[in-house]
Amino acid sequence: MKIAILGAGAWGTALSTSFSGAGHDVVLWTRNRDDCAALTRDRASRYLPGIALPASVRIDPDLASALAGRELVIVATATAGLRDTLAAVRAIAKPPALLWACKGFESASRELPHQIVAAAIPGAHQVAALSGPSFALEVARGQPTALVCASKDARFAASMAAALNSPRLRIYSSADMAGVELGGALKNVIAIAAGISDGLELGRNARAALVTRGLAEITRLGVAMGGKPETFAGLAGVGDLVLTCTGDLSRNREVGVRLAQGQGLDTALAELGHVSEGVASARAARDHARTRKVELPIAEAVCGVLFEGLAPREAVQQLLARDPRAE
Repeated sequence: MKIAILGAGAWGTALSTSFSGAGHDVVLWTRNRDDCAALTRDRASRYLPGIALPASVRIDPDLASALAGRELVIVATATAGLRDTLAAVRAIAKPPALLWACKGFESASRELPHQIVAAAIPGAHQVAALSGPSFALEVARGQPTALVCASKDARFAASMAAALNSPRLRIYSSADMAGVELGGALKNVIAIAAGISDGLELGRNARAALVTRGLAEITRLGVAMGGKPETFAGLAGVGDLVLTCTGDLSRNREVGVRLAQGQGLDTALAELGHVSEGVASARAARDHARTRKVELPIAEAVCGVLFEGLAPREAVQQLLARDPRAE
């Protein structure tokens, strides 16, 4: 398949490496000409140390050239860049098939990626979200990974999953686009809380309880926003949650660890050098939950730490002081 991947950060570069290795014809686009020149010269990304970009991957700074003749376009920017990227694509041509590999809510609108896509490319039907438990570095290394491709069009989701599936990257299909996107967005909020717990050295018992109760929060809000309960028991739900809350490569968990150790949010984000989608998603999740009268005590505590000056240890104490109830 002829694929254009838009966005040459860690995830876009990792997908380029994986899909090229599976025999697809891949072009990788980045609007940053300095990054483009470095990728072309070094065949390596600053976001993926030790990974060689296959010679078969073409690097292109010109969007029209990158899109020409492609059968599939995959947007792998951060969610914050999705709307502008789609507008640029739409100004050239409506893509025959579109996937996006970003997670989280857009900060200003509080919208999920599929809502942004619907507004940016009206009437597009062959569209799908690509999500699931996946660290970019491991995907780039070719280590076994399972993802889910979700579309309101079940046939399209199944066809994309079949076309992109490979021994190194197993892809399942789903018709629950909202649920898959909500799982991918909300798990990042819980991962910040898990990082705070780990940074305070509260132990594995505390982390296990936090992940489990976090899944309950994700499911409550996810179902209230149109997701199917079973989706949150799958790859995009519990799978991505466990990975993001426990893995050392998790950016969102690392933010929580740094906050617990006394670092300010701005400093933590600057030193991290990668996007932490959980920061924007925490506020959006809280707003959506309050509108729907859904209780999210962990997300509320995370927002208190991120935006309201609540000390991490005090946030934990507030959670522990909640009245006991039936699980």
